[in-house]
Amino acid sequence: MTDLRRSAKSFVRAHSAAIGSVLAVRTTEPHIVLTYDDGPQPGGTDRVLAALDELGATATFFVLVGRARRHPALLSQVVAAGHEIALHGLDHRSLTDFTPAEVTSRTTRGKAELEDLAGVEVRWMRPPYGRQTFATWRAIRRTGLEPVLWGLTLLDSRVASTEERLGRALRDAKPGSILLAHDGFADASDGVDDGPEPILDRGELSRLALGAYRRQGLVGRSLADALVAGTPLRGAWFGR
Repeated sequence: MTDLRRSAKSFVRAHSAAIGSVLAVRTTEPHIVLTYDDGPQPGGTDRVLAALDELGATATFFVLVGRARRHPALLSQVVAAGHEIALHGLDHRSLTDFTPAEVTSRTTRGKAELEDLAGVEVRWMRPPYGRQTFATWRAIRRTGLEPVLWGLTLLDSRVASTEERLGRALRDAKPGSILLAHDGFADASDGVDDGPEPILDRGELSRLALGAYRRQGLVGRSLADALVAGTPLRGAWFGR
């Protein structure tokens, strides 16, 4: 490893609290932070909303603006149900495919349009696929948004068994952990080709996960709700 690379790694470790993305919440409350990506999508978002309502949970929805344009009524349902709206992108193309200036421009436009469509302020951004470099991280921060990643996943963007999905969602789960789930599935209309959408009932999977968390004494909360009694835990998350 060169001296320059050593210095860069040391800098990231030393300053990760300042330059890192939100990876979890420091809290004494029994909260699992629920986040849903790639919606709104009919047949996905509506079923997830029903599950959250039944189990008294709130969540943060990382929205694709192109889908919000096509399904504004579904976006309004998310807001009306008391959930938090955050930005996932104009579409689902990886931000690392763009220059930092393009990332800032796309994120600025996405934030403004999403706030107009949802009628609420947007605080958070999740880069598609979780891919970001230090340059794209800085580009997002210039827009006033803060990148949010995750620690747990439901594996619901790929083929897996229900047991595998729940196992990953529960692995190392603790108060303040952020769960990555999906209420939609990105496709060609979002500028990407990730193969066929997995066949699953996203609402039922949410019910199963929330029930499993409840048995561990944990409840689902949006990032905003979890931060009422907690503080963000940030760390370096960089890679293409």
